[in-house]
Amino acid sequence: MNEPLANLLAALDLTDTGAQTSEDIFTGPSQWMPLGRVFGGQVLAQSCVAAMRTVPDDRIVHSMHAYFLRPGDVTKPITFGVDRIHDGRSFSTRRTQAYQNGLPILSMIASFQDVDEGLEHQVEMPADLPDPESLPSPLETLEGVDHPVARYWATERPFDMRHVPSPIFLRVDGEHVAHQAVWIKTIGELPDDPNLHRAALAYASDYSILESIFRRHGIAWSTPDLKAASLDHAMWWHRFGRVDEWMLYVQESPSATGGRGLALGRIFDRSGRLLASVAQEGMVRVPLGGRRE
Repeated sequence: MNEPLANLLAALDLTDTGAQTSEDIFTGPSQWMPLGRVFGGQVLAQSCVAAMRTVPDDRIVHSMHAYFLRPGDVTKPITFGVDRIHDGRSFSTRRTQAYQNGLPILSMIASFQDVDEGLEHQVEMPADLPDPESLPSPLETLEGVDHPVARYWATERPFDMRHVPSPIFLRVDGEHVAHQAVWIKTIGELPDDPNLHRAALAYASDYSILESIFRRHGIAWSTPDLKAASLDHAMWWHRFGRVDEWMLYVQESPSATGGRGLALGRIFDRSGRLLASVAQEGMVRVPLGGRRE
């Protein structure tokens, strides 16, 4: 198994340190990041795993709502405290708090449900988009760029990402619109554990969702003095899908104001099944000279 994917699996393999007072306690490592701050998707996924460890196997996560409270430090492990808020006949609710140095860095509430029958419908996946195999990989896009962040994007992430119409790493090509799509999958196969795939989907959901805000204003990730951070994150799992197979992450931003932007996302498998919906508000601060309306 390649190193980035092995690191992802290691990060999601939490250590159970036992129940203390009213909480179940778990610990997990922090993955290295070039700027020294823990990737938000990592903490989301680990918080989901911690909550999953406290519910029966026949109850699956269907939604979570989280707030990012403080930046995490990649040099330190993370402690996860899970509060068993409620167990009903069909649903269970868990609150997970992620801590470093005794301070919370993320607070999440997740809901779990028994497998049940019900009404079925979904929105359609966008048609006539290029296949992922026809689009350049991050390694191809960033070839020759000698920068720690570029090297991380190109070779050290556990996910392959192919942007439609093009990535915004270095520049924003084409029309400045508040929407985009990204083909995404892990760079290798994962074990068959369904909860692992659900947690990894939460991990990946934080990667590019704010880019629909950036694209609307012609802002590339390389814009000098760009400051962006996730403030909160909500996710709803609709149907099971494997994250080691190509998925289409469709993203749009309905609004940006007051130094914040809202982004919405839908994740489809390649056959068009809607796997999950995502919403995130982020802080986006750009120097006046960095805007390209």
